[in-house]
Amino acid sequence: MSHDQNFKNLILDYPREAIAFFAAAEASALDDAVRILPVRQEQLQERLGERFRELDVPLLVEWPDGRRAALLFVLEEETDPHRFSIHRLAHYCLDLSELLATVRVVPIVIFLRQGRFATELRLGGDTQSYLDFRYLAYPLFQANARDHYDSPNLVARLNLPNMAHAPADRVETYAQAVRGLLTLEPDTERRLKYIDFIDIYAQLDENERLIYQRDYAEEAKTMSAFAERFIQQGVQQGIQQGVQQGEARILLRQIAQRFGAIPDNTRQVIETADAETLLQWSDRILTARTLDEVIH
Repeated sequence: MSHDQNFKNLILDYPREAIAFFAAAEASALDDAVRILPVRQEQLQERLGERFRELDVPLLVEWPDGRRAALLFVLEEETDPHRFSIHRLAHYCLDLSELLATVRVVPIVIFLRQGRFATELRLGGDTQSYLDFRYLAYPLFQANARDHYDSPNLVARLNLPNMAHAPADRVETYAQAVRGLLTLEPDTERRLKYIDFIDIYAQLDENERLIYQRDYAEEAKTMSAFAERFIQQGVQQGIQQGVQQGEARILLRQIAQRFGAIPDNTRQVIETADAETLLQWSDRILTARTLDEVIH
């Protein structure tokens, strides 16, 4: 299980909500007009080379009217605080600051588990400090889940199982997370994607799941219906894809037998054509004198 990837997906899918939840004070200056753009990891790797450290999700916030300079949020998830390196984070933020030509950088670290971690880094001599680096620490395990049961922020609701709650409240905390997902996210595919996120971190046992299905029957039924419909769509798409791939392979074999070697661009056209088009081309091969007569 990659907690790092789970949180990268969460932040990339809901960047505005993530900033609002994990960096509330900084987010207060962001109005609806701002544009939030993820900084591509491929771009960073290409331009930073060996200095590249894939440990965060950089989000660049821009004011289209230019009234303020762009602001870079660097969010990192850390499951085990003992593995966290403030030196590494400081180094990365300096790299990004230089690369993107900005000193407006907000580093944020989301801690999932308890443990000790450094909160500031100072470099200096006997007379003064020459580098003073700090970041926003958000220890999810210290947040009180009950305080966020009715939050309108989807990132907060999805993370309820990661927050502090009594063992007796596990089912209710799970239910409030699912309710937030159903209320705040209208997209079916994302609902199914993030019910998995909730399940991963809630880790309800079989008895707790039975209690949830009994006490929150309507919501449990709704999620089951979404899942069933999504699976049926996936099966149908899989069948159609299988038919298309099979017809493409047959046509490619017929063409090779009739006309010899197949150019790469022609092979790509055939492999990406829909099933109906492939059937038409298969009929043409019986009378075609050239390859062009088959696929044009």
